[in-house]
Amino acid sequence: MSFETISVVGLGYIGLPTAAMFASRKKKVIGVDVNQHAVDTINRGEIHIVEPELDMIVHAAVNEGYLRAVTTPEPADAFLIAVPTPFKNNGSEIPEPDLSYIESAANAIAPVLKKGNLVILESTSPVGATEQMAEWLAAARPDLSFPKTHGEDSDIRVAHCPERVLPGQVVRELVENDRVIGGMTPWCSTAAIELYKTFVEGECVTTNARTAEMAKLTENACRDVQIAFANELSIICDKLSINVWELISLANRHPRINILEPGPGVGGHCIAVDPWFIVSKTPDEARLVKTARTINDEKPSWVEEKVSQTVGKYLELNPRKSQIDVAVAFYGLAFKPDIDDLRESPSIDIVVSFAKNHLGKILVVEPNVSELSIDQVTLVDMDEAITQADIHVLLVRHQQFENIDIDSDFIVDTKGLLCASRT
Repeated sequence: MSFETISVVGLGYIGLPTAAMFASRKKKVIGVDVNQHAVDTINRGEIHIVEPELDMIVHAAVNEGYLRAVTTPEPADAFLIAVPTPFKNNGSEIPEPDLSYIESAANAIAPVLKKGNLVILESTSPVGATEQMAEWLAAARPDLSFPKTHGEDSDIRVAHCPERVLPGQVVRELVENDRVIGGMTPWCSTAAIELYKTFVEGECVTTNARTAEMAKLTENACRDVQIAFANELSIICDKLSINVWELISLANRHPRINILEPGPGVGGHCIAVDPWFIVSKTPDEARLVKTARTINDEKPSWVEEKVSQTVGKYLELNPRKSQIDVAVAFYGLAFKPDIDDLRESPSIDIVVSFAKNHLGKILVVEPNVSELSIDQVTLVDMDEAITQADIHVLLVRHQQFENIDIDSDFIVDTKGLLCASRT
């Protein structure tokens, strides 16, 4: 098999780094995205996202002629689909996955498919999504055969290979991490391995498409359950006047215990989303997964209530002041430390919700973004927030906050950034 031209559909936080890695290995890469701004930015040799090292790789790949971006797919030897998989806003207790982006991507590449092509779904998806994608392709191209009906003899090979990278370390982890390769047939897996071995140094482990889909969901659901335990523990400790950070430190001295850190909730495009894909398919069986999701989804509301209570205590001790006189500073908005990604961030939810009811000044310190569009909220630097605010709310463990020094009795520390005597 020969993969000289590779098309990556979706040039976001996963698609663009993946395209860049193929291009860095002297493969011709055609990136596809519906966002004209993203396409234009990439074709200038620049990037529209923040990811260490990626800007240099993209710049070199574009200048050397190995990477270019378009809005309409072109013929290629392999197609990787890395588009969003959000939820439908149907108001249901259990969110329903929205596969419309995958369907649109499938319909977009269908006209340019040719015999011998490989199509890989990288988007994190509910079980069965790869098969569904293959059905959409088959419906659009009845002149080609697909694995479901022709098995190993199919014209088009189809596989699922979920990304397993950490924002902020994507470039390194794309190369070093093991990959789960889930082909719809063994021959599909073999083709996918050959493609990824263009740059992947980790082991490529083969399975079927459904198990590969479930593997990614399982990894993130496991993390979600562990975080839910820590978050629930922090709420229990608050009620019992116990320092949860000291408690976890003591418990983790046991050689077989490793309790994670609690926080203001769970964010990001994976851990906060993927467990619902499991629940949506097996709602009666996924009881623990659902409970964990509920605990983590409710934590931002609990934090907001703690902030409101702290404002109340401040006013009790300062009776000459009213709420409009109270300035509250929130430290960190990204969904995890040291990145600019605000997607599914519980910190955003806390600030937005609190701003609806607070009459005083609201300051936000987020060193990884240069502008912020939240009503009644002002983006400031850390020194300004420490000086001006009466209430301080620590939400993200950014490296800039590790040695933060706040001389105040009115602090809500959701990440244990301050001394052990504070909770």
